[in-house]
Amino acid sequence: MPNDQKPQQTDGQAEQHRALAESARDEAERFRRLAEEAREVRDQHREELETVRQERERLREVGEAARAAAEDARSAADAARHAAMEAVSATADSLTTTLEQMKAIEEMRQTLRDIKDVNKLSSN
Repeated sequence: MPNDQKPQQTDGQAEQHRALAESARDEAERFRRLAEEAREVRDQHREELETVRQERERLREVGEAARAAAEDARSAADAARHAAMEAVSATADSLTTTLEQMKAIEEMRQTLRDIKDVNKLSSN
């Protein structure tokens, strides 16, 4: 009977080996699925990082455009300020000229009045 026990032990050991092998295959399959899920998550993160990078780049470009527009606006405001100062200066010059002309006209009127007064005195 000891010979009969040996095949049973071998059969039992073989069954144990098969069970261990099946368990190892199941475990390997589980790890393969986990690795696949990890790759999918990594790929999602990579895509999200790329989206964030692109958004940052877009924001940088928008910021640069805004900075350039602000510089253009500052330059235009400076040019407008200079134009306004020139207009004020031209207006002051024009008013000065008008005042001088009015003084000349007033002097002519005074001279004409003086002439009239002298003529009135001469005719009396």
